[in-house]
Amino acid sequence: MTMKKPKISPSRGSIIISTFQSKESANKVAKQMVAKKLCACVNIAKINSIYFWNNKMQNHTEYLCLFKTISSSKLMHEIKKIHPYEVPEIVEVKMNTINKDYLGWLVSTAT
Repeated sequence: MTMKKPKISPSRGSIIISTFQSKESANKVAKQMVAKKLCACVNIAKINSIYFWNNKMQNHTEYLCLFKTISSSKLMHEIKKIHPYEVPEIVEVKMNTINKDYLGWLVSTAT
């Protein structure tokens, strides 16, 4: 039996964005998602976030994660299950235009 090769289509790629309170929690979640092959890559950047929470303006350092995936619903579900925030930011950005070679790598890695 031959396995069907996944179709490479720009509509298959997504970037899931989420923020974490510490570098350790961002790294932990990123490593788990890559190990489970729910994403091919995670970029982590230290950022400053200003937002309202509990009727107060907050100003904190956070860690922004960009999860590159073709399994967005599974990935979002797994992130939500283990995310340390009460109300986590989990946002999907569809890849409408993407380098074909990069998409090929993404599909071959996260399947």
